[in-house]
Amino acid sequence: MTPRQTPASAGLLSAERRGRAAANEGQGVGAIGANGVNGANGASGPVGAVGRLLRSHRPGEEPLRVLSASGQLGYGIVGASLERGLARQPHFIGCDMGSIDPGPYYLGSGEMAPPEDMVRRDLALVLGAARRLNIPLLIGSAGTAGARPHLEATLELVREVAQAQGLRMRLALIESDVDPGILTRALAEGRLHPLDDGDGPLPFPSAADIEACTHRVAQCGTETFIRALTPEVDVVLAGRACDTAIFAALPEMLGYDPGLALHMAKIVECTSLCCDPGGRDAILAELWPDHFVLESMNPALRATPASVAAHALYEQADPWFVEEPGGTLDLRSARYEAEGERRTRVAGARFTPRPQPTLKIEGACHVGARAVLLAGIADPVMQQELPRALEQVEAKVRSLVALAPGQRWALHPHAYGQGAITPRPPGGAGGTGAPCELGLVLEFIASDMALARTVAAVLKQNRRQHGYPGRLSTAGNLAFPFTPSELVAGEAYGFCLYHRLDGEDPAHIFRLRIENIGLAPVPVPANREARP
Repeated sequence: MTPRQTPASAGLLSAERRGRAAANEGQGVGAIGANGVNGANGASGPVGAVGRLLRSHRPGEEPLRVLSASGQLGYGIVGASLERGLARQPHFIGCDMGSIDPGPYYLGSGEMAPPEDMVRRDLALVLGAARRLNIPLLIGSAGTAGARPHLEATLELVREVAQAQGLRMRLALIESDVDPGILTRALAEGRLHPLDDGDGPLPFPSAADIEACTHRVAQCGTETFIRALTPEVDVVLAGRACDTAIFAALPEMLGYDPGLALHMAKIVECTSLCCDPGGRDAILAELWPDHFVLESMNPALRATPASVAAHALYEQADPWFVEEPGGTLDLRSARYEAEGERRTRVAGARFTPRPQPTLKIEGACHVGARAVLLAGIADPVMQQELPRALEQVEAKVRSLVALAPGQRWALHPHAYGQGAITPRPPGGAGGTGAPCELGLVLEFIASDMALARTVAAVLKQNRRQHGYPGRLSTAGNLAFPFTPSELVAGEAYGFCLYHRLDGEDPAHIFRLRIENIGLAPVPVPANREARP
């Protein structure tokens, strides 16, 4: 990542930044100049929403108005709040669409988490708005996990929406899939390092583990969005991406301080979650050379200094430092001041670039088929005996169910009320002893679904009739909410890769291409692909 520098004076691009902007307009990857003229070589070409913004906006003359429309595109954008934001004439719209939060399933399977109809609905709102106002729209982590199937599925919905609304646009796509050869080479050279996924660092993968991943992605950062944001572009649709990059790339291209831009981006990517009370409504950031101001587009929500500052803890183990591909965002000097009852002014964040960028790598492997058994336990004696009883019943089931060569299964119990989420304190919750009821979720992962269902059914019946010390009744020791109580939960995936990759140029990882929707193709250099 190019080292970032603070602009020399408010409202003016630094020499280094002005050079980058000119290169992007005239000689960058796939770059076609604004207003039909390339800034560097005089060649003519079309201009899109990005080019218009790069040419028209000057920091300091007015704030850069950034509208975050959705932190989870596909789960329902609040239309009224979006319209209030659009009435404020934003300079661009950003949406986050994905996360690692749902676990490895969506990355492994290639499926989208949100319902397709809701994704189509939300895309129709933001695409229609962006094209109506002729402003850039940036979407990150397409389709939840941001691998190639997610990107292509989201792109197909964009095409559908564009056709239905008669929209025309040039779309820059960022592919985040990582070639396994890059990772096996990095592993051999000591450039692949485990990260902590909440349960401790994952172990080092083997070359076989890397190959076994159904999909492997890297999180692209601001520098990759900047490569994609060439002047002819109207919309950017990215695979797996840092949430901050969606909102910080254009401000940095315009010369805004990277610390401010990234701090703003870290907050607004979750829309109005930083407000009191938190919500999913659109939020508007007004970015100036030395501060930014936040305001929810829902009049009932207030962005207060306390609520905004508290958001620094969101998805962060350390509230002071945020690691980005190109460096570290330092929030120790950040200041939060109220502007009226509903707005907060923020300043003071600093950014320190690192000599070489680092990338977070995610990869998921298929681990088997999953069946789930749900039950409740009210007997306090059974609650105390549960861990030992499950061990005994599991051993009995293993003696009863014969396995063919290659078959295997594992039981993963989750006792809610007895440490399934957090370790249970001595003496029970609050020191009051055993809870009144336990919720029992038994997860069976097997080599095939038939086996998973078989062991779930056999374990259920043997668990119902299992004898244990102090048992008062031979029946009624498990309560089932419905029948059949064994549920087919589909295929199961696990993380094989949750690691940091050092020493790779992001330009060699992330592939860019142009999709022309309703427009004639434009000529692009050989390192970027154009599609009609």
